[in-house]
Amino acid sequence: MAYNIAIGGDHAGYTYKKLLKKYLDELGHQVQDFGPGSEESVDYPDHVHPLAKAVVKKEADFGILICGSGNGVAMTANKYKQIRAALCWKTELAKLAREHNDANILCIPARFVTEEEAEEMVKVFLSTEFEGGRHQNRVNKIADC
Repeated sequence: MAYNIAIGGDHAGYTYKKLLKKYLDELGHQVQDFGPGSEESVDYPDHVHPLAKAVVKKEADFGILICGSGNGVAMTANKYKQIRAALCWKTELAKLAREHNDANILCIPARFVTEEEAEEMVKVFLSTEFEGGRHQNRVNKIADC
């Protein structure tokens, strides 16, 4: 299945963003790039907020955020009640984030994973369905604050 994917991050994630855009295109997905446009230093919230809003508004099916540690982009995206951004550094975490948490944004720590690991996490994240069932009740409680 082809998805509309929003992708963005910060300067530390720029190289991986370029790589993943090409990879997603090869898989047949539509990609919206929320920046940055270079490795020049930027403030990641300037790119994360518009991306998260696009996912909330259903202008994108999923989001992918890449920064050095993955923490800053995940923290920012998770400020939105409808966002479930998962920081993943292994394929199994990306799979579980979708299966158990219905994650809609994958956050990748570019400084801690290889390009191949990043591609594999994206592939698994996008091909894994949410299990629902006992997990649905838990997911419903996430934004309950």
